[in-house]
Amino acid sequence: MRTYNIHAAKTHLSKLVEEAAQGESFLIAKAGKPMVKVVALKARDSSQNKRFGFMAGQMRVPDDFNTMGAEEIQKLFEGTA
Repeated sequence: MRTYNIHAAKTHLSKLVEEAAQGESFLIAKAGKPMVKVVALKARDSSQNKRFGFMAGQMRVPDDFNTMGAEEIQKLFEGTA
């Protein structure tokens, strides 16, 4: 793996980023000491993106959803169940 000092990395950043995107990772060093490793990100396919509302139309929420089981719940709280 190639190593570049900070000055060289700044000077050739565009070229180095392109190479990293192609899979050519490299290190950036300061005073000869490796500081960071630059690697390509793996972008997800658009088919892998989660879609909001992907089940739209496949489920139905009952009209009485907010009051479903209210009587049973009240009995449980009152201890009369």
